[in-house]
Amino acid sequence: MTQLPPVGIGTWENTDPDACTNAVETALEMGYRHVDTAEAYGNEEHVGEGIARASVDREDVFLATKVHYESTGVAYDEVVETAHGSLDRLGVEYLDLLYVHWPLGNYDPEDTLSAFDDLVAAGVTRNVGVSNFEPRQVETAIDVLDEPLFANQVEMHPLLQQDDLVNHAQEHDYYLVAYSPLARGDVFDVPEIQDVAAKHGVSEAQVSLAWLREKENVVAIPKATTEDHVADNWASLDLSLDEEDLTAINGIEREDRHVEYDDAPWNQ
Repeated sequence: MTQLPPVGIGTWENTDPDACTNAVETALEMGYRHVDTAEAYGNEEHVGEGIARASVDREDVFLATKVHYESTGVAYDEVVETAHGSLDRLGVEYLDLLYVHWPLGNYDPEDTLSAFDDLVAAGVTRNVGVSNFEPRQVETAIDVLDEPLFANQVEMHPLLQQDDLVNHAQEHDYYLVAYSPLARGDVFDVPEIQDVAAKHGVSEAQVSLAWLREKENVVAIPKATTEDHVADNWASLDLSLDEEDLTAINGIEREDRHVEYDDAPWNQ
């Protein structure tokens, strides 16, 4: 299985064209090699421009995007059309990973995922992923797909630790890709994380990302729009947490979701 870097650059809600392009370019120049976007984010063109501007070979960048049920839809023909549209918007010849953004709307495992298999065969994407799937839905996807499932992208951070999904990813050997890994800034105000950050002389963001990095099969894609934040997240790679730190963070008993609505898979 292709090895994903432990930290990538997320672009959800980074809709300012210049800020998005600059963030992606800055991240790649700094050493990031995993870039995440989606059809629904409305910024694929700007992400592609950032990749084109950076002095990094395309082959060295792991580029992921997603097909959304509310945009084009996720029936077979819609998936194929959207995937080719993403190539055009991103200005690239292939994707490294294409996700089903949500198992909702007209998502049908057999119909939807057969399109993903065929897109791999056609060289449009090299890997298949799902996003916001619960374990039972992941298992169905694994059973239906001819290609191996590469990743499940979900909200995950110290305030939503997703133990069941972590265990499932490790058991079935796919990546759990953590979006909103800083709980949209809420980790900055958590006493346990503040204490660990003070102990090591680092930011709460670095502590949260280092905590995620300690877990097998888990990587994070924090969004950052300024060079300082891009650099601070990258610096988390130099932080090693000890058992005392991990125990303190693992003991946080909260389940704070920042993406929540009645139809979400975890409410079904």
